[in-house]
Amino acid sequence: MDIITVSREELPDYEEKLKSFYEEHLHLDEEVRYVLEGSGYFEVRDDKDRWIRILVEKGDLITLPAGSYHRFTLDEQNYIKAMRLFTGQPTWEAHFRPAENLEIRKQYLEFLVQSA
Repeated sequence: MDIITVSREELPDYEEKLKSFYEEHLHLDEEVRYVLEGSGYFEVRDDKDRWIRILVEKGDLITLPAGSYHRFTLDEQNYIKAMRLFTGQPTWEAHFRPAENLEIRKQYLEFLVQSA
């Protein structure tokens, strides 16, 4: 685990990081966040490829499945502090859309079909 604070005062290269967080991407591992302070929005795709916006606030825990397209942005407070939880060593590599050729994306899509 580690702690990330996303604010103009505390995050190096704040503007560039926010842009990269908001670019649609997926990861090879689950993304697990526990919000310690502040708030923001995770946006995920539904099974019809439409965006769903999820507000996360202090005390919220969110898990985004590996292989799921998502993005993140701050709300009007422009501040969030979150605990990032990992299994094993964290990998920070984002795979930007399109990433349909990745095995983890195929597994995620198969999971959606089976869950329907």
